[in-house]
Amino acid sequence: MAAPGPGEYFSVGSHVSCLTCLGQRLQGEVVAFDYPSKMLTLKCPSSSAKPNLSDVILVNLAYVSDVDVINDRTETPPPLASLNISKLASRARTEKEDKLSQAYAISAGVSVEGQQLFQTIHKTIKDCKWQEKNIIVMDDVVISPPYQVENCKGKEGSALSHVRKIVEKHFKDVESQKSMPRTQAQQTQKDSSLSS
Repeated sequence: MAAPGPGEYFSVGSHVSCLTCLGQRLQGEVVAFDYPSKMLTLKCPSSSAKPNLSDVILVNLAYVSDVDVINDRTETPPPLASLNISKLASRARTEKEDKLSQAYAISAGVSVEGQQLFQTIHKTIKDCKWQEKNIIVMDDVVISPPYQVENCKGKEGSALSHVRKIVEKHFKDVESQKSMPRTQAQQTQKDSSLSS
């Protein structure tokens, strides 16, 4: 069967197999089908092979040469799970604030290292913000450029100690990432000189 003609559709819950124009075979359960755009959404077994996960694939039927319905579902599909609108709105608001914070840092001329450190701290401690070029953490700790451990200032205590540990670990991780490609390049160069 080629792409659906007028009035044809795929029932939610049906199992289909599609052959793309690139020769790739996709098989899965129909999650959604939009007739005007000819878009089919399939839920397929997870590519990570984890049993509790699924891959969701959007298929443009304009680029499919063959579709076979393996198992057509005739009964009414189960109702969709309800959405927690307030939780979604809160998440959207938080994401917007994060993006605005990033934009502020860029416009204030904060170095890339400072922006990366801010992101690292923000993953652990949500209560951090920019004040000009300084990072303010929990309103107790101020990290000023060049954003090293010795640039962490605040009242001595667990908050300052914790932030210093995060900053120290961040720069160790950055340094180990920088040295890793060099080590691999040196090994490749060494291997090629040995084979000559």
